[in-house]
Amino acid sequence: MDIRLEKKKYRIPKRYRPLAIGGAAVAAVITWLALTGTSSTLRVKSRALSIGEVRAAQFDDYVSVDGSVAPIQVVQISPEEGGIVVEKTLEEGAHVSKGDVIIRLRNSNLDLEILNAESELAEKQNMLRSTQLSMEQDNLNNRNEALQLKMDVQAKRRAFNHQAALYKEELNSREEYLKAKEDYELAVQKNELIRQRLAKTRELNRAQTAQMTDDLASMRRNVELVRERKAKLDVRSSIDGEIGILDVELGQNIAPGQKVGVVNDLSDYKVEATIDENYIDRVHQGLQATFEQNGSKYQLRVRKVYPEVREGRFKIDLTFTGARPKNIRTGQTYYVDLQLGEAKKAIIIPKGTFYSVTGGSWIFVVDNDGRKAYRRKIKIGRQNPLYYEVLEGLEPGERVIVSGYERYKNNDVLVLE
Repeated sequence: MDIRLEKKKYRIPKRYRPLAIGGAAVAAVITWLALTGTSSTLRVKSRALSIGEVRAAQFDDYVSVDGSVAPIQVVQISPEEGGIVVEKTLEEGAHVSKGDVIIRLRNSNLDLEILNAESELAEKQNMLRSTQLSMEQDNLNNRNEALQLKMDVQAKRRAFNHQAALYKEELNSREEYLKAKEDYELAVQKNELIRQRLAKTRELNRAQTAQMTDDLASMRRNVELVRERKAKLDVRSSIDGEIGILDVELGQNIAPGQKVGVVNDLSDYKVEATIDENYIDRVHQGLQATFEQNGSKYQLRVRKVYPEVREGRFKIDLTFTGARPKNIRTGQTYYVDLQLGEAKKAIIIPKGTFYSVTGGSWIFVVDNDGRKAYRRKIKIGRQNPLYYEVLEGLEPGERVIVSGYERYKNNDVLVLE
């Protein structure tokens, strides 16, 4: 008779049960990873992606900027002389011609300077006249003295000649002869001295008169300059144009050189634009630009590049090289395409937000069946508002993901669902 043997069930010892549970969990994780891929692989919804095609096409090297219309030049209104505003002859927006008075000032100190300068001039003129009269009187006295000495020389010469003749005939004493001779020689010396004094006096008088005349002329110029300063209390426009800003009030005290407004030169216009600092090495004077307005295209040229960078942008001025739009007005905005280089054939991809993460150093390339995308190194060159120029890493006909990579920037493979 056969005896039935019961099969014993194996039970894990109680002390090994935690290890067994842990091993099962690890096995489950491994199984899940095998099904979903490695840690660098991520499943994404393809409908949430923007996929662009790599193409070989003409690349237009330009950048689009917003430009604002401005007058060709803006001239500052600044008084050369300070004073109190007593009248505003024009208001903002008024058209002015060169030389038109915009505001009038009053300066009491300047009026006092004019009075002092005129008083000094009158005093100097009186002094010059008095000096000239005194010189003339001295000149007359000197001439009279010279005439007397000249006559004295003649008289002494006659007396000497007479005494010399008598002495020769021994009709007078030697003492009388010598006395006549000495008197004559003294008269000649006095006459020579007066002649030298007259010459020196005339020279000094001429120098003094010239100096006083120069001083008088200088004072006259000073008076004229002060009067001109008073004329500058009428602040005038230096160009034909339109008053853009006039920030003054009656009774306001304005300092010399203080900016109180501007006059816009409306003889022509320019377009002011700001550009990202990444382009600062490529933008220079003379570059061409275009924009469209009401179906017409207009040509511009870079007139000036400002070197200062503020908040990551720098400023340029563009001027028209051909026709201007009709009804152009200050403050209008135009969307300008600034040509940075010549158009040429290149491998291009559409612009996208992926660039902010990768910096153009890599991109996800979609495989032929469209089920996966692989991370690939690339090199991007120039860019315009629509496309990037690809220098290395991509071939025409391939497809790439150009939307943002924030969610999967650390993955190597994307599984597209």
